[in-house]
Amino acid sequence: MIDKPAILGGTPIFNKFIPLVQPTLPPYDEVLAQQVAELFQTGMLTKGRYLREFEARVADYLGVKHAVAVSSCTLGLLLTYHGLGLKDKVIVPSFTFMATVHPLLWVGAEPVFVDIDPYTWNIDPQRVEAAITERTTAIVAVHNFGNPAPVAELEAIAHRYGLKLVFDAAHGFGSLYRGRPVGGFGDAEIFSLSPTKLLVAGEGGIVATNNDDLAEHIRVGREYGNPGDYDSRFPGLNARLPEFNAILGLRSLEMLEENTLRRNRVAAAFRERLGQIPGLTFQRVHPEDRSSYKDFSMLVDETAFGLTRDELALALRAENIDTRKYYDPPVHAHKAYSHFSELYHDTLPVTESVAPRSISLPIWSHMDETTVDGICTAIERIHAYADEVKATLKGAK
Repeated sequence: MIDKPAILGGTPIFNKFIPLVQPTLPPYDEVLAQQVAELFQTGMLTKGRYLREFEARVADYLGVKHAVAVSSCTLGLLLTYHGLGLKDKVIVPSFTFMATVHPLLWVGAEPVFVDIDPYTWNIDPQRVEAAITERTTAIVAVHNFGNPAPVAELEAIAHRYGLKLVFDAAHGFGSLYRGRPVGGFGDAEIFSLSPTKLLVAGEGGIVATNNDDLAEHIRVGREYGNPGDYDSRFPGLNARLPEFNAILGLRSLEMLEENTLRRNRVAAAFRERLGQIPGLTFQRVHPEDRSSYKDFSMLVDETAFGLTRDELALALRAENIDTRKYYDPPVHAHKAYSHFSELYHDTLPVTESVAPRSISLPIWSHMDETTVDGICTAIERIHAYADEVKATLKGAK
């Protein structure tokens, strides 16, 4: 007999809250012992040797000519869009984090939202090609949740139509496309270094590119557009990555491969156990690729599972398990994009089907088997009592 879930009066699976993410950090003493002490001794808190070392190490790992560190992935995207001269219409998915799209408006471009593949949840190349007009200047794709986008197909389309191609690789450290680290594809790939990612620098981003001119534009742009003579070449901004963040990033880079493999093992355990429950489906990853599993997300089918995504989230909360609803609403439905909303009525059916059913479970690189087991057990017993859970939640409204 399966125990009742906590929402029905059972004992919560966890007595302490399980957050969506816990950054896997290097030992405290190891970081502070030498490098941070040096920062305090020298006063060199920014634009120092650790930034240069971090950029060089990341470029080597990704196999690119340039890895330019910035203060956030968002500003990296903004400077990249500006440096590539993106304007007029730019094709982009709506099923993504808002920061993929916001910088397009800042550079005066117009996002053209296209649908995603129903299995990979990445931008659909066929939809991309169908959306191209004489006013299209670029394609922006996303490695959603760390699952590599269809790089070869998108590069072929961009080449065929003479378009710029940018990858929002915020989730991408640790991901492999056909055995190669994502980072060297398209005109540029932009990574995030925030605490929810596998490569952690506290905050920050990396613009990876083989384009010498673009790399120089990013370097100057992160310094207010000032190349060093105080005669700014264009209106830049402050997007510098401090030395402390570079030190943390260097240590995190040393742990990256191990952490990616461990996270993939956690994801495999989730897939094996939860795949036996009707109504739960997972993102499809190409067998020659590797996802970073920045997030472990799944779709909930109410008919087969017995509960909606939102009802499952409430029931998991009672078990002290955190979740997220990425990406609901999708960007085209945000208030900030309401002036575009009529353009996309009934044109993004996959996005509008996936978004309200998508739920992300806690995952981190040092998650132990007990935690994985507890999360799976919670979902199993919620499913077993789905009718009672639904009735309880309905009565609580």
